[in-house]
Amino acid sequence: MPSWIKACATTDIELDEMIRFDHGAQTFVIVRSEEDTFHAMDGICSHEKVHLCDGLVMEGRVECPKHSATFDYRTGEAKSAPACINLKTFAVKVEDGAVYIEI
Repeated sequence: MPSWIKACATTDIELDEMIRFDHGAQTFVIVRSEEDTFHAMDGICSHEKVHLCDGLVMEGRVECPKHSATFDYRTGEAKSAPACINLKTFAVKVEDGAVYIEI
């Protein structure tokens, strides 16, 4: 059964940036868009299993730091090679200055 897990405070992430969040054996990235909305998806690149948190956020995408594959952070869709496998996204809610993801 899914549950809401507190990932971070809203102030932990600047606009158009992301942070890493680990829960159990799972790694996520929490993205704060330039429109000030929050998004969550798998935090490991589907191409070569690199942590995405060391990459960039730009134009609605997260770029992997190793081979520059990009993923739409709203949908998890792999948008550029070499990645061709989409990432899972997770529902997000913001309450009292905290960001929660549904796992």
